[in-house]
Amino acid sequence: MEYKKIKPKKIYEEVAETIYDLIRTGALKPGEKLDSVQQLAENFQVGRSAIREALTSLKAMGLIEIRQGEGTYIKEFETEQIAFPLSTAILMNQEDIAHLLEVRKIIETGTAYAAAKKRTDEQLLAMEEALEEMRLINGNEELGEKADLQFHFSIAKGSQNPLLINLMNHVSGLMGETMKETRRLWLYSKQTTTDRLYEEHLAIYHAIKRQDAEKARTIMLEHIENVEGVLTKYLKQTKSPK
Repeated sequence: MEYKKIKPKKIYEEVAETIYDLIRTGALKPGEKLDSVQQLAENFQVGRSAIREALTSLKAMGLIEIRQGEGTYIKEFETEQIAFPLSTAILMNQEDIAHLLEVRKIIETGTAYAAAKKRTDEQLLAMEEALEEMRLINGNEELGEKADLQFHFSIAKGSQNPLLINLMNHVSGLMGETMKETRRLWLYSKQTTTDRLYEEHLAIYHAIKRQDAEKARTIMLEHIENVEGVLTKYLKQTKSPK
């Protein structure tokens, strides 16, 4: 049996990964200033060169910005990043989330409507396969997130409209991140379960299978509004006081 070789991480990579996790979890928020290179070096107990390399790496990822003479700041989310498949959902504020969900409502209610009218048996099978993966995740939320996104993409393909499919591709990175965060928050807060999420997707599928376009559009809208409710509530709770 062949095993994948494990490469030891360099010090700057470990530092960058730690800071990235602090941003991802919200411990470091958009607009917040990082400690100086000297302070970070002391805190991490590493050399200043490792800190500089870590910051350079994070800057290349679009997570921080280095302002000459001012310091290093956690970068605010920018709409231009939408085509960059990075974990940027954590940098989005309530207004950004609202904009993304508004786009999803427009695009995905349309794809559900069109898919109900145009889907093929092959495309229905793709939806079924994604649903089956969602049903059998057994607590593996990473697989659940991938199956969730795949289900929504299979609906877009069912629309047989290349422009709709391209639009879905364009926001796929952020969609994936908000799906991940929504599933985590839903399950953590016990507002719903994986079974509930599965049932919502299953209802969309059945409407598409029956070729009930209006029903498919309505159920998709309800699903995205549920997502909106969870994310909006969380962002309001974690919003920093001005």
